[in-house]
Amino acid sequence: MKDRWIRSPLQHALRKPFVHILFGARQTGKTTLLKALVANPALQYNLADPGERTRLMSDPGVMRRECEALPRTAEPQVISVDEAQLVPSVFDSVQVMYDNDKTRWRFVLCGSSARKLRRTGANLLPGRCLLHRLYPLVLPERPPQPWPPETCAPLLPLDESVSLSPTFPPAGLEERLAYGELPGIAMLDEADRGAVLKSFVTVHLEEEIRREALVKDWGAFVNFLRLAAQEAGQVVSFAGISREIGLSQPTVKSYYQLLEDMFIGFQVPAYSKSSRKRLLSTPKFLFFDLGVRHAASGLTPSRDVVTGDPGRWLEQWVGIELWKRLQYRGDGQLHHLRTKHGTEIDFIVERGDRVMPIEVKWTERPSLQDARHLTSFVKENPRAPQGYLVCRCPRPMKLSEHVTALPWFCL
Repeated sequence: MKDRWIRSPLQHALRKPFVHILFGARQTGKTTLLKALVANPALQYNLADPGERTRLMSDPGVMRRECEALPRTAEPQVISVDEAQLVPSVFDSVQVMYDNDKTRWRFVLCGSSARKLRRTGANLLPGRCLLHRLYPLVLPERPPQPWPPETCAPLLPLDESVSLSPTFPPAGLEERLAYGELPGIAMLDEADRGAVLKSFVTVHLEEEIRREALVKDWGAFVNFLRLAAQEAGQVVSFAGISREIGLSQPTVKSYYQLLEDMFIGFQVPAYSKSSRKRLLSTPKFLFFDLGVRHAASGLTPSRDVVTGDPGRWLEQWVGIELWKRLQYRGDGQLHHLRTKHGTEIDFIVERGDRVMPIEVKWTERPSLQDARHLTSFVKENPRAPQGYLVCRCPRPMKLSEHVTALPWFCL
């Protein structure tokens, strides 16, 4: 398999005597990764299989009896459960077995949605588990193309001790903006990617929501999904979407929460610690992958989609990349800033007592005029010693003492 950044940290974590839960959206590569890390589990349950799912639902104790029938060994027996959220009683069985003997088994549970677990009040094994998350590809897993003429220090580096080999095939910026960063899509011929992404939305997203009966008005939700995708990257207008599709604002907010629970999107909250007055407090919402966003909005993902408004897609790609890095690092928050007068900072990374304002422009020749909002923000915020303009310049460029332009591949 192609290497993933999380492989080495996860391989190390799996040696620890806890229950391990790996969450991530569909098609992010959870099953492939675990097959590489746990090649021969003692027992393997795939709850996406209707027969297996029905068997465990009809007899909640069967998994425990099968695990207890395994012979005792010097090393823990690995028990793998894919799509564990589909049978929430599995978590109760795992807790009982883990509490009875913490070293006999090593349970590894995968899930692509937390919604059903939340709704059913499922046991998420507090104090007994380590939670891991897998996201679409980050830049170190899929190098830029063409290869940069010189290396530059990444803005948000991941653990530099992790060596990736082999990586996914290199990709240029327009390819990433058109098709996103799902690992399965990255390995396909470009001619097939648009159709497969459309199928992802129809089969994996819409059908999973329909199967779990997560919404009452299916037609209204489909309209919401299309509109939420079209509005992605902008400040969310709950009232506007409510009027557009004829649903109450609480219902619209619950639909956004559903997308978050299924790991399909995430909020970028407004930054509230600026000295500026009249700040907007509404979050932005981004889909977890640009290819999925295009397909969910009703478009067939292709390079033609990018040419219409490339700056918009670059801004969203940067936001998604920053968010994935912060999730893996576990040491910061992603925000945006916008005033009622129109002043805007695309993204603000907050880590400890420092903040990092980031603007995104499509230009190849950045100027200080492009960074005027960054300049103002840095002057007004002592916690922000440096601002960054991410663009398509060929190498890092100092625009002023406190503002640096960075190529997109230096993220």
